[in-house]
Amino acid sequence: MKIAIFGAGAWGTALACSAAVRHEVLLWARDPRQAQTLARDRENARYLPGVRLPDGLGVTDSHAEAATHGAQGLVVVATPMSALRESLQRVAPQTPLLWLCKGLEAGTGALGHEIALQLRPGGSCGVLSGPSFALEVAQGRPTAVVVASTDGALCERAVQAFHSEGLRVYTCADPTGVEVGGAVKNVMAIAAGLLDGLAQRADLPQAPGLNARAALITRGLAEMTRLGVALGARPETFMGLSGLGDLVLTATGALSRNRRVGLLLAEGRTLAQALQSLGHVAEGVYTAATVLERAHALGVEMPITAAVVQVLRGGLSPEQAMSRLMAREARPEA
Repeated sequence: MKIAIFGAGAWGTALACSAAVRHEVLLWARDPRQAQTLARDRENARYLPGVRLPDGLGVTDSHAEAATHGAQGLVVVATPMSALRESLQRVAPQTPLLWLCKGLEAGTGALGHEIALQLRPGGSCGVLSGPSFALEVAQGRPTAVVVASTDGALCERAVQAFHSEGLRVYTCADPTGVEVGGAVKNVMAIAAGLLDGLAQRADLPQAPGLNARAALITRGLAEMTRLGVALGARPETFMGLSGLGDLVLTATGALSRNRRVGLLLAEGRTLAQALQSLGHVAEGVYTAATVLERAHALGVEMPITAAVVQVLRGGLSPEQAMSRLMAREARPEA
């Protein structure tokens, strides 16, 4: 199969490396200098240092070349959420297409499939998501993901493209649930990082511990599910890879960029300092406020998300956010 992947960040490069063993894969990089460096050095030193690009993996900075390459096979958009709309507009509507980005579009609050419905009505498209650190995928370590689309043929095409010994691909007909899970788990990962950072603070006499982390993940899953169901998702989707699976990985894994933001904020860094130290995109920072706005519009209560937004805006310290959540009135769990 001919596969074009738009976006030479960590995840796009990792998926390209995984698929290039079996297919003709062309990786598009926005920066011509980056494309030249990748092609010459056979390594994405900025995002995946130490991982060699397969010899058969092509690299280009020509969007048209990449779109043509994947037109009859599969195009995968691996850009940040902020660039999804632009990427969809530059690919022919009839081209089978997946996106990897996790979040909501700033300004509109739209999920990926809602943007695609505006730009590609009736087009064959969907989302690939799940608990998957890019480095482990690039290294061929066992990983399971899910591809979600109402187009069953596209789901099968994605399985043919990416299912392998190291990467197990499940299918799902609930793109709404899969996308809500992918967006909200990043916000919860920031919250988990805040908690874990506070746990390391010697100046807090009653610092949170593992009990608090377990409670956060569980109640974060409840928030995620409430929002998803309000948007028409299936509740059972959130017990799957893109819900519980991705939440647990991102909220506890050392490779999680969003969790790292929370850790740095709990150390006393400003948000600007945390992002500068990170050096990569942490989608939860840009998604949190949009998630909260959409939840409010639907009448969905998301107290953990609201606390994260307040911390990111500087309205609450991490300690104050934790105290406010713990001081909420008792209520039935369900």
